[in-house]
Amino acid sequence: MRFIGNIEAKTDTKGRVFLPATFRKVLQASGGESLVLRKDVFQSCLVLYPEQIWNEQMDLLRLRLSRWNQQHQLIFRQFVSDVEIVTLDGNGRFLIPKRYLKMADIEQNVKFIGMGDTIEIWSNDGSGKPFMEAEDFGRALEDVMKNEE
Repeated sequence: MRFIGNIEAKTDTKGRVFLPATFRKVLQASGGESLVLRKDVFQSCLVLYPEQIWNEQMDLLRLRLSRWNQQHQLIFRQFVSDVEIVTLDGNGRFLIPKRYLKMADIEQNVKFIGMGDTIEIWSNDGSGKPFMEAEDFGRALEDVMKNEE
């Protein structure tokens, strides 16, 4: 499952938005129906996880955390509790609850960014900054890739 690309869209007055067709095709090809929505851990955007990927992430996190460690339990609880199960309607739309719109500073314009096995949803009103400047990106990519040689 590979979500790639950068697609702009708009939410309607109720907070519904169309999942871009290219992403719907990838989701359907994988046999996935449900998505899990949560605020990103690090940035002011939302993340859509296909249910299978979400379950893998939960399992991985659970393996790394001890049920007998209070801090670990707090981490796990926070990660898995503040989520919404999302299903697409017959037209390919889904509802972004108001509290999630607020968390990500989304008013109406959004940007869907394919991140491989997940999809990020950013405000496209200039408040979020999902990308590096081109020059910084070139240097960072060079640094990462030269370490691989």
